[in-house]
Amino acid sequence: MNRKKLFVTAVFLIATAFYFVFYHKDKTLKFVPKNADVVILVDVKNVTRQYICALAFHPSQWFRGGKNKISIKKSGLKIPDFLQVFHIKDTKFSDWYSIFEIKDKQAFLSFLKQEKFVNEGENLFQKDNFFIKIEGQNCIVGTSASAFENINRLFLQFSQRTVYSADQYIDNTSGSISFISGEKIQNFSIELNHGDIEIKNSSKSIDFTSLIDMLERKVRFSDIELDAKNIKNYAGFFDKSISDSSQINYFKLTSDLEQVSYTIITYGYDDNFNEIEKKSFQKIIQPNYSISLQSSNPGKTWEYFQHKKWINAQNQFTIIPFQPNNISKIKDGFEIKSMRKPVPLSQKLNENYIFVRNNDSLLSSFNILNVAEKKIISAVDYIFYGNRGQDYYVRIKGKKGDLPLILR
Repeated sequence: MNRKKLFVTAVFLIATAFYFVFYHKDKTLKFVPKNADVVILVDVKNVTRQYICALAFHPSQWFRGGKNKISIKKSGLKIPDFLQVFHIKDTKFSDWYSIFEIKDKQAFLSFLKQEKFVNEGENLFQKDNFFIKIEGQNCIVGTSASAFENINRLFLQFSQRTVYSADQYIDNTSGSISFISGEKIQNFSIELNHGDIEIKNSSKSIDFTSLIDMLERKVRFSDIELDAKNIKNYAGFFDKSISDSSQINYFKLTSDLEQVSYTIITYGYDDNFNEIEKKSFQKIIQPNYSISLQSSNPGKTWEYFQHKKWINAQNQFTIIPFQPNNISKIKDGFEIKSMRKPVPLSQKLNENYIFVRNNDSLLSSFNILNVAEKKIISAVDYIFYGNRGQDYYVRIKGKKGDLPLILR
């Protein structure tokens, strides 16, 4: 009988410990400021359970960590149950922040040294496009050069916090993205699957399968089709007035990539000061594309383009950096085509979508990316965005591999 009681007690204690370690969560969001307009949450315990489950079925990954390497868990930071990343209203789209409590400052400094962060003085550290500012018992993590400039100025705003609950933003998923406008919050769930990441704003099963399958078969690089509402949504990231002023109500793009060799000729002199010609060759990635724009008032749209000086004397649409191209008037709108080798527009599907397939040759053009960032991008097969009515859906598909995404 005593053995049975002991066994029951042991099972109860193990179950209780298991619950508190893997399921019990502190849902208080202490580090979301009042002036945040976008909040990203990651359910740390949910993702941890996924990681352990995946690891259990892949023994080859059990001992891949370095013996003497400091892990995030031992970095001196207090890892919250919900990782909180946010964007501040009226700052650049590339400026994102997260705040952590510091449990052990010396351990944290050792972790920063291991990760090769450079000490810029005044408790400010930098590595590539990440910046960390230690303020008392907290540290702020920021992205981009402008974030580096804004960290000191914005710290007062960070301290003006309102305590939120995770229940306002996330509902039993791996993560969430929330857009905040006054009292209105629009939540999008993030699910980390075996081979892809899904982001959607509806618990309903939005079926884009047939559309995605067709695009996977036919699209070599990118295909986009958007109506007026989606154009306005995307234009808002850059200049909210563009979609209204230009009166564009339909956008269609089909593009492909091609590696082009260019001959570069320079001149020098030999030992006898005779001019000699030197040739070198450079390979660059050149997009070939066709774009269709429809407008509710093509005449005013053309005037708007000219006013913005987006059309030059050669009828090139200069806002597109990949030139030469040609813009011409058609019924209800305009066509823009790359002059070197335009590709035909794909069939109009009366859908709202963006499909961009990864291309390994692109990575060589992204000199600003470090090795880790290039590795992440190279693991992506394609990105799909779809919209029907009030339902939005994004799929980030990973390339085929033996390991689930969470272990890659």
